[in-house]
Amino acid sequence: MSIPFGQRVSVRSALVVIFFATLWLELWRQLSGEWSVNDQYSYGWFVPFFAVVLFWLRWEDAPKAREIRGQKSEDTGQRTNNGEPIANNSKARAIAIWIAIVALLVLFPVRLFEIGNPDWRPLSWLHAICVVTITLIFLWSVGGKPWLRHFAFPVLFTLVAVPWVSLVEEPIVQGLMRVVAAVASEVVALFGIPAQLEGNLIRIPGGLVGVNEACSGVRSLQTSLMIGLLFGELKRLSNFRRIVLVAVAGAIAFVGNCIRAFFLVWVAASQNLTAVSRWHDLAGYGIVAAVFIGTLVAAALLRRTKKEVSLWLGGAYGSEREQRSISNFEFRISAAALVWLIAVEFAAAGWYRAHEHDLARTARWEIQWPQNASNFHEIKIDDEKRRILRFDRGRAAAWTLPALNSTDAASWAARPLTCTLYFFRWNSGKNSALLASLHRPDVCLPAVGWNQTGDIGVKKYSVGPDLSLPFRHFEFRHGTGDESTQQVAHAFYCLWEDVVSPAAAKSQLPDMTTSPSEWTRDERIRAVLEGRRHLGQQVMELVIQSRGTADQKEINARFESELPSLIKVEAQ
Repeated sequence: MSIPFGQRVSVRSALVVIFFATLWLELWRQLSGEWSVNDQYSYGWFVPFFAVVLFWLRWEDAPKAREIRGQKSEDTGQRTNNGEPIANNSKARAIAIWIAIVALLVLFPVRLFEIGNPDWRPLSWLHAICVVTITLIFLWSVGGKPWLRHFAFPVLFTLVAVPWVSLVEEPIVQGLMRVVAAVASEVVALFGIPAQLEGNLIRIPGGLVGVNEACSGVRSLQTSLMIGLLFGELKRLSNFRRIVLVAVAGAIAFVGNCIRAFFLVWVAASQNLTAVSRWHDLAGYGIVAAVFIGTLVAAALLRRTKKEVSLWLGGAYGSEREQRSISNFEFRISAAALVWLIAVEFAAAGWYRAHEHDLARTARWEIQWPQNASNFHEIKIDDEKRRILRFDRGRAAAWTLPALNSTDAASWAARPLTCTLYFFRWNSGKNSALLASLHRPDVCLPAVGWNQTGDIGVKKYSVGPDLSLPFRHFEFRHGTGDESTQQVAHAFYCLWEDVVSPAAAKSQLPDMTTSPSEWTRDERIRAVLEGRRHLGQQVMELVIQSRGTADQKEINARFESELPSLIKVEAQ
């Protein structure tokens, strides 16, 4: 006769499950922001599922209740057969409880800062460490050292999906890019294709082929780490064999990326550079498949013998299913912790709401792209910019404006002007409010060789009967020689927030006159103390290029006349 579900699952157990489900789901929800915008960590979406499956498999052969009771009896002061006293474990238990309490308390400032800085990676690590610590201490409290050893791996498995901090990630990425590019250039040369290595670029007769982050191997390296650990656990390999398996998976990923880079260079040399984009992603998926299959084969070769597995399962672990109960103390701690988690979320959200009670909603507008303009064409936004800016919507295009009226046919005004327009939209909640200020002309243009020669300041430009947008006007030059041969760029930049303070709603100038965000620790802390979270932003940047001396007033007048046709105000 089957036992009713209500009798099999006690109220105490259900409350503990609810607490840990809340604890882990909040962590995974926070990490998912990085998984959704950064292809390098997209494998993270699989990690929660695998972690739950691995925990369930561990639960199926967890230590028997009599083993746990034996462990606990030793912890509480029994003597050995020789009559020697066994150290009382009450002190260790008290220390563990205090560590768990500290971890719970730390979750409040972590959540407070995560709301204002969702993309600050050290916070993700601190959050993950707190959750793992609380979980492991609870397992130790219920089942002693046998449970701690038994369930440690599935609990720690989520850490493979926590984004690496930049201090660790950037040297690895840069180093891998250079190594992969060097290997690919050498192999290409062996096949008779002239190739010259320039950093992480490979110059061939048809142009330059870049080994970017996607080709560096760090994406497949991280995926291989996850796959190697997963198969090692599923096969229940020894620690040494698991290390070997992870090393094999990493080696397959590295060799695969070298082959991928060589293949893409060969495609560029034998066909053309545009053909590389058609094969780029397909080759990447091929590497992931190779890592998966190769690691699976390696795990099968490294697996334990049947005798080893039977001995391992027949020791402290068995097939008996015995009732595991939650003590009154553990139940009360779990109930209090669940209340604390709920209070943390309400308090953290309340901090920001308290600073947002008088915010005013601004007008919404979109770009009206001049599809019929002369030489209009889309500009591809590369993966690196997408990864850094993390925008929800982004588009870029260029076109040509007719020459200004001028009686001097040799002057700059008689030449056509090239316009390049960027538009990025960030929806509320997913990123830091500081993120939009990363794409500014005074940040991006100097990074590609332009020299800033002027900052004209902020001016409002009318785009409709009831709306004026503030644009900051920059001037840049590119090239050497006299001014008549240099390229000149006038950049107009507008950062528009969905909701602002009443004072800013009237002027919209304070955010435009500040310096660009440098993403310093102090700046992030200040954003939290000011209760500033991301409530929706968008950026428009129009760059007008010419050659030779450009009259600032004429350029400004041209921008003012063109702007209304580029803006479409949405109905409120």
